[in-house]
Amino acid sequence: MRDYTYPTVIVTAKTLFKVLGMKFQTSGTEHIPREGGAILAANHIGYVDFVFDGLAAQPSGRLVRFMAKKEAFDHAVGGPLMRSFHHIEVDRDAGQASYDKAVEYARSGEIVGIFPEATISRSMEIKELKTGAVRMAAEAGVPLIPMVTWGTQLLKTKDHDSDIWGRGKTIALHVGEPIPVTGEDPVAETQQLREAMTALLDKAIREYPTPPEGQWWAPARYGGLAPTPEEAARLDAEEKAAKAARRAARAAERGTDPQT
Repeated sequence: MRDYTYPTVIVTAKTLFKVLGMKFQTSGTEHIPREGGAILAANHIGYVDFVFDGLAAQPSGRLVRFMAKKEAFDHAVGGPLMRSFHHIEVDRDAGQASYDKAVEYARSGEIVGIFPEATISRSMEIKELKTGAVRMAAEAGVPLIPMVTWGTQLLKTKDHDSDIWGRGKTIALHVGEPIPVTGEDPVAETQQLREAMTALLDKAIREYPTPPEGQWWAPARYGGLAPTPEEAARLDAEEKAAKAARRAARAAERGTDPQT
């Protein structure tokens, strides 16, 4: 797979992060293989997670092909860039095609990045995970690697003002040991993945330079002010209902089916 823009953008981004005084905490990057395919399953706490998650593969000299929602590919500027990175477009109305492409990528030796929570976690905890990451790894015959990012929520996340430049911020990238999966019991193996990611999240929070107590960006169980998982689930449901209502209203104006 030929890459012309991806390596250049990474070098540029690293330079920008240095100029902005950003700091990085990393661990476990040796778990990302130097060759061969893998599924890299990461938590999702902000809109720019994938920008930083790929840096965890840099010590191994690898590029990560992220699965991202279709809207990112529809953007006039971002779309062509995403395609040049060979990221994988996810159309939630036709998910099988993106799933098949991810399996094909991993089987051919690429590292595929996936957010198994599917949506940003308002609680900053690890949400319930979809089984897709496990099933992809099993079908492709590649390792499933858990990963947690921390600090990206300070740049841009749901329900809070953005600080997209992140001057002086610390970003943590923690990678866990590969999880062997068979796909015979994807629910149980997905729970194993969730437990591994939760342990990495605990490490990230405890080692982060700013204590979590009283911080809007930290989970409630650590003394932070983020919504509890139950409160976050309610907010997610309200957001989903509001989006559905807007789609229905637009469809009514056009005289079309809101599902199309």
